[in-house]
Amino acid sequence: MKSIVSEITTIKIPFYDCDPMAICWHGHYVKYFELARCNLFDKIDYNYRTMRDSGYSWPIIDLEIRYIKPMYFEQNIDVEAGIVEYENYLRIKYEIRDQQSGQRLTKGASKQVAVTIVDSEMQIVSPSILREKLAAYL
Repeated sequence: MKSIVSEITTIKIPFYDCDPMAICWHGHYVKYFELARCNLFDKIDYNYRTMRDSGYSWPIIDLEIRYIKPMYFEQNIDVEAGIVEYENYLRIKYEIRDQQSGQRLTKGASKQVAVTIVDSEMQIVSPSILREKLAAYL
């Protein structure tokens, strides 16, 4: 996955995320994307608290998921989240791979826009704070 900066998060599929057939329920994939995205934001020092403190929220306005292969109870997976666009919105791509074989299980993307906390105004251009946080990776 070609990205400006990325981070890999390892997860072991827990029992409570699976159906009676020990297959991970599809709705939990979004949670795994979120865990990886949070680690990515920590890596660039712009996590949700820092976003809030800088005066912006970053709601997700679009989400894509392509389910390729099922995931199972106790399977170890690597979830990679990588920033691929940032100038007008934040686009993050995701890949979930089986940790042992490296086989791709799922791919997806999310799109977020900056919204001022004070007046809920959506920003047409991403705020300078994001560019400053990404400068080391450009």
